Amino acid sequence: MAKDGEKGEWKEFIWNPRTREFLGRTASSWGLIFLFYVVFYIFLAGLFALTMYVMLQTLDDHNPTWQDRLATPGMVIRPKADETFEIVYDIEKTESWDLYAQALDRFLEPYNNTVQAQKNDVCTPDKYFLQEDSGDVKNNPKRSCQFNRTFLDKCSGVHDRYYGYQEGKPCIIIKLNRVIGMLPGNNGQAPYVTCGAKREDTDKIGDLQYFPANGTFNLMYYPYYGKKAQVNYSQPLVAVKFLNITANEDINIECKINANNIPLGSERDKFAGRVSFKLRINTKY
Repeated sequence: MAKDGEKGEWKEFIWNPRTREFLGRTASSWGLIFLFYVVFYIFLAGLFALTMYVMLQTLDDHNPTWQDRLATPGMVIRPKADETFEIVYDIEKTESWDLYAQALDRFLEPYNNTVQAQKNDVCTPDKYFLQEDSGDVKNNPKRSCQFNRTFLDKCSGVHDRYYGYQEGKPCIIIKLNRVIGMLPGNNGQAPYVTCGAKREDTDKIGDLQYFPANGTFNLMYYPYYGKKAQVNYSQPLVAVKFLNITANEDINIECKINANNIPLGSERDKFAGRVSFKLRINTKY
């Protein structure tokens, strides 16, 4: 009997036909609760939307409001076969170095002279290409300076489609990471790249040749205004050609940026402004 009573109480709690209550509440009571939560969540959604709208009004589509970056930009080399930063090949085995030549071809394709002539301007060298906004009037899209593939001369792939790899005189290409608003160099002194072997390999690296001359990043390619504001921007490049590097040995090489207003390394990243890689050219002799 007790069990029948408890069962009846549960049935009555779920639905009471006398008071027409469901789970202890009438339809009007449930309706008021539902209405309260609908209004409450609409209010929360509206408050969130209003907050996001106000925050978005403080942002510029073309220029980040805050930039938390290193004082020194990073450097990247090409070709890069993998994440190990090693260039290793055998002169006698075409397939071992042809992949590097193909990688450089793909990388330099946007720098073809015809492409650059269509997209970018011929600028005045050795001076910053400043394109400031006029108050609230945005000077967008901003123009960009041509960096023609032929500026890399013997490392352009135009005269030597294998970039010297087939004769043991390979080229590597260096670029600086993009940093919005950066003005490298002071008093008209353009930043430039130098490469050298680590201490244990100094007598093995041989002679180097830089393109453009002296390994400079011309001032006319700065400042960079961002991907949206400067859609056709072409990063300047520096090519380094190894003329008589010692064969059949691992050579540890470091390239770094030199500028009178860019510090090398930092507490946050000791490799900022430099890049290290291994180069090994195998031959039969």
